[in-house]
Amino acid sequence: MTQDELKGLVGQAAAALVEPGSIIGVGTGSTVNRFIDALAAMPVRIAGAVSSSEQSSERLRQAGIAVIDTNAVERLTLYVDGADEIDHAGCMIKGGGAALTREKIVADLADRFVCIADESKLVERLGKFPLPIEVIGMATEQIMRRLRRLGGEPVVRPGVTTDNGHPIIDVRGLRIDDPAALEAEINQWPGVVCVGIFARHRAQTCLLGTSVGVRTLDF
Repeated sequence: MTQDELKGLVGQAAAALVEPGSIIGVGTGSTVNRFIDALAAMPVRIAGAVSSSEQSSERLRQAGIAVIDTNAVERLTLYVDGADEIDHAGCMIKGGGAALTREKIVADLADRFVCIADESKLVERLGKFPLPIEVIGMATEQIMRRLRRLGGEPVVRPGVTTDNGHPIIDVRGLRIDDPAALEAEINQWPGVVCVGIFARHRAQTCLLGTSVGVRTLDF
């Protein structure tokens, strides 16, 4: 089974969790695109979606699904998004698509975070995938020096600014034994907009695409 087929499977599995007529949170990325396709094929549509990126918003509109401003909702029952890595506790690294800050904002509104991913994203320990950090431009070098002191190898992602207009630092070589502690540490540094560790906003469920079908992991 190809990776694209696996993404289609988990996208359909996530759509099966969606209550028709509801307003849900929708993330960003190639796997989420397949979820949006599955939403568009539902016999009874959702009322709308809060989106984590301009890219997803455009795809939702093209599918005929209303995009609702984050400030217009108080809570969401469900948020569906992918991950660059997810561990066996539901903690994730996110931000490969440069939407980490908005993803975390939408996740904070949701009662339940469902991660959709293929089996290659499930890891024993986070950190092989470079950790994205969205930063204020004037603090870039200052933050990179602090990351080097932690043992990381930071680089500014070339040619990329987020939907919020900020650069992203990608960090290799960090040993992430305690995701929640590292998330809290980096978040407090002046100039950090958002770090791509999702431990406080971890997934409650992961729909994992495997060669034998969709595997459901509950955390």
